[in-house]
Amino acid sequence: MSQLFKSGFAAIVGRPNVGKSTLLNRVLGQKIAIMSDKAQTTRNKIHGIYTNEEEQVIFIDTPGIHKPKHRLGEVMTSMALDTLNEVDLVLFLIDAEQGYGRGDQFIIDFLKNTESPVFLVINKIDKVHPDDLLPLIDRYRSLYKFAEVIPLSALQGQNVNALLEQIRDYLPEGPKYYPEDQITDHPERFIITELIREKILQLTRDEVPHSIAVVIDQMKTDETRKKSEIQATIMVERPSQKGIIIGKSGSMLKQIGTLARKEIEALLGDKVFLELWVKVDKNWRDKEEELKNFGYINRDE
Repeated sequence: MSQLFKSGFAAIVGRPNVGKSTLLNRVLGQKIAIMSDKAQTTRNKIHGIYTNEEEQVIFIDTPGIHKPKHRLGEVMTSMALDTLNEVDLVLFLIDAEQGYGRGDQFIIDFLKNTESPVFLVINKIDKVHPDDLLPLIDRYRSLYKFAEVIPLSALQGQNVNALLEQIRDYLPEGPKYYPEDQITDHPERFIITELIREKILQLTRDEVPHSIAVVIDQMKTDETRKKSEIQATIMVERPSQKGIIIGKSGSMLKQIGTLARKEIEALLGDKVFLELWVKVDKNWRDKEEELKNFGYINRDE
């Protein structure tokens, strides 16, 4: 008798910068979610699809849950919290090195309203002594009744397979929602904008990274020459930020483009000509219409 095929949806939630995107990319074995050491890197719900012979798990990497400072922050936090009621399983990711923080209690209060089982996933265990884990686990268990507790290192890959095995035990019997070779349901354009934004996050400092959005203006593929031409605009909120993004004699913009192009070529399997522009749109993060234009809010909301 063949084993039942299981499938379902698992949300990855947690404070900003605990390693949610790193975990998703590790599970998939390929980058679909951008990574940075800065908080609030993920702005949209990123769907990653993990499939083997026995199961298919659709992971939803949510924006870091935090106290919003602008309309975009409100949208991001609302998006993450709404996800809790749409999934079969919730993975509450914490940072072993950071330990407990006030933001965790904010999330736990919302977890108390979800009917889905919740795993406590302790990330970055490679950064702490094993003796420090038990008191940390006890602290969190005193606040919420977790279905499972999984310590792991997303960066090193340590114990990630154990997490996948535990997830399977909690999934319902279900269909294969996506072809087995598909790892995300996001279009290429979305991933390309995220790769460009990742390079800006990595190369710039202070408030610049959080004030930018990336929009694809045009994308053309020449099948015969195996070449793609992409034109994209980097939106910023202030002229000073535009100057930083462009850099002296265009040096920063060139560096962003060079690094992004390499990863876009790996994604598309084609040579890429990438042209970047920078435009100022004052306080776009508080403008409802712009948030819709940039895809953070659905048009029908």
